Amino acid sequence: MASDKPSYLWSVLSNRCPRCRRGDLFKYKNAYALKEGRYMQMYEHCPVCGQATDLEVGFYYGTGYVSYGITILLSAITFFLWWLLIGVSINDDRIFYWLGFNTVFLIVLQPVLMRLSRSVWISMFVKYDKDWETKKAEEPERIIKEQMHNW
Repeated sequence: MASDKPSYLWSVLSNRCPRCRRGDLFKYKNAYALKEGRYMQMYEHCPVCGQATDLEVGFYYGTGYVSYGITILLSAITFFLWWLLIGVSINDDRIFYWLGFNTVFLIVLQPVLMRLSRSVWISMFVKYDKDWETKKAEEPERIIKEQMHNW
């Protein structure tokens, strides 16, 4: 099973564990299950390989940078497409229509972008392990179980 290595891009876009690229990071598949914050509930360990998903206290604070970068990229793409299809002019309000469209577009995509940024962030720190089936996942050394969720 480990011989067919899933691609990095597929594993990040489908929110899979970066170590085995098979286990889900999130407990619920639906990014829009907004009830009780279920859309962001992650497994503590990958259900397939046992990799910890919370590597240290405050680990996911860095996802703000990733999310910002993805948002800028999407805004640039929508602006370019708007410019090609509709056009942009200082003589009318088309730029403001794009701003309104882009704002709504990003708000609607927010749950997906939050998940994607977490997936990208953890993949920067946990690399694929071809021997994940036989080798035990390392436990994070900067985690104090008694201090977890002490907010």
